[in-house]
Amino acid sequence: MHEEPANPPVRRVRRSKADIVDAALGILDGQGLADLTMRHLADVLGVQPSALYWHFESKQALLAAVSTRILAPMTSAKVDASSLPRAAFTLGTRLHDCLLSYRDAAELVSSSLALGLIDPPLLGHLTSAARDLGEPDALAATASEAVTHFVLGYAFHEQQRLQADTLGVLGGSPELTPDRATAPVAPGETAFEPVLALIAQGIAAASEAGSEAERSGRGPSASVTPAR
Repeated sequence: MHEEPANPPVRRVRRSKADIVDAALGILDGQGLADLTMRHLADVLGVQPSALYWHFESKQALLAAVSTRILAPMTSAKVDASSLPRAAFTLGTRLHDCLLSYRDAAELVSSSLALGLIDPPLLGHLTSAARDLGEPDALAATASEAVTHFVLGYAFHEQQRLQADTLGVLGGSPELTPDRATAPVAPGETAFEPVLALIAQGIAAASEAGSEAERSGRGPSASVTPAR
């Protein structure tokens, strides 16, 4: 009769970098950013917290990888490059969709961007579109900054308000679920698109001002100075 050893060897669980990001994204979406700690993540994966640092040198590096995963659809975004304002509007809408796909995503991505741990999600697309259209890189960079910061701030407020509503802070106490935490606001209840369109109009105005300056011999301009 075969007998099991009194102290069988412990089998170490091997986790890949992708496994860790998957689990972190699951915690973020299901429980929120506050619960996405290295210890909790290690417990979910069945490893020691120190094992996570084999793949990620710090928690911020891990969060940056999660941010990159959230923004992954931006890399394949189809852009209306017939004009820089249209490209900015299309990309802003796509970024908004990415952020609302996961609970607390706007807060997480904003932090990763602020620390310079991920690339600006619109800059590459807008720079490429600007060069194809003969627009200056500076205008693409300004458009990227304006749209990205607006979308991040708007999505953050949407998710914070939804969380407050779900927890009964604003009156009423519907059940908290991941679907409710990440659900977009119903059409007609948001000013997102009108404000994004206004930003796009500003980009168009800057483009026209630059073209006019170039035609008049004053050189290209990537910005518009408000009238006093």
